[in-house]
Amino acid sequence: MSSVTLTNIVKRFENFAAVHKTSLEIPEGAFVTLLGPSGCGKTTTLRMIAGLLDPTEGEIMIKGRRVNDVPIHKRNLGLVFQNYALFPHKTIAENVAFGLKYRGVPKDEAKRRVQDALDLVQLPDVGERYPRQLSGGQQQRIALARAIVIEPDVLLLDEPLSALDANLREDMRVELKRIQERIGVTTIFVTHDQSEALAMSDQIVVMSEGRVEQVGPPEEVYNTPASEFVANFLGASNILDARCTGREADDYIIEAETFGRMQVPVKKAPNLSGEGLAKLVVRAEKLQLASRDRPADGALAVDGTVETVDYQGQAVRYFVRVGARQLQAINMIDERPFPEGAEVSLRLRPRDCAALPVS
Repeated sequence: MSSVTLTNIVKRFENFAAVHKTSLEIPEGAFVTLLGPSGCGKTTTLRMIAGLLDPTEGEIMIKGRRVNDVPIHKRNLGLVFQNYALFPHKTIAENVAFGLKYRGVPKDEAKRRVQDALDLVQLPDVGERYPRQLSGGQQQRIALARAIVIEPDVLLLDEPLSALDANLREDMRVELKRIQERIGVTTIFVTHDQSEALAMSDQIVVMSEGRVEQVGPPEEVYNTPASEFVANFLGASNILDARCTGREADDYIIEAETFGRMQVPVKKAPNLSGEGLAKLVVRAEKLQLASRDRPADGALAVDGTVETVDYQGQAVRYFVRVGARQLQAINMIDERPFPEGAEVSLRLRPRDCAALPVS
């Protein structure tokens, strides 16, 4: 069953189309992320679902009910924004209870539901405090408690973690996913952070310039990108010119710039129709550096020279010159990384690649 359905949604601001003919089916109980760069239309889409913006064209359905003309306060949605939007003059308990008050929930039940929500976000004893007495991470949890206490049909989260520091943001994304799974509420999450989307989502909707580029589970979107934009936006990729010269059983035969002839599984090239120009997508972490005298063990191998070393602790990102091309490789390390100027061999397994048609 679909919890939220968008059908041919368009949003124009005068002559600018922020969202173009977007259709989505968001399953009941799923955690779905709208992912893309600034200005791609993800927040505009969320605000139309919320009722904060009216669509120019198309239809929005929530729980089987058309809501285009239904005001925000009658859509039974939980909203969490980047800036928390807590009332500074109200206690935490009063903040969390705000939505219940306007729904006419009896005081005893409201008190119980507020405490249940505070327990769920693991802040059971802060009800009498004020927002200024809490940290940023704690305020974010209170904003979440206020959103879920009304038992919403859909929870809408607009970049709720972006104001937090890196370590706290990682902790909060784990906590947020735990809470969502426990209560089972359909959740639509907006972010431009690829790691958040990959870690938290049941499905990712990748958007660019107001259009949906790809929808799918994180593993599918990451490993089998549907377009060059998705391949470049989600993770670090090398996009190589190539040509498909035919098919053998379950593999396409690809002649790729730099690496030559290889066999790429058909399932890693679902949009390739057959012979013709193509693009080979090689994720940076799938390129392994090795000493030139080390056996390739069946992998494709090309020689290169390390030009730049970006040390990241457990991993290192290398920029390696191979002929006229510079390739990125991200490798885990347990000793010293290869230094700049090192003569290395780059190793690649064709089954780790994906292929795209040339649009």
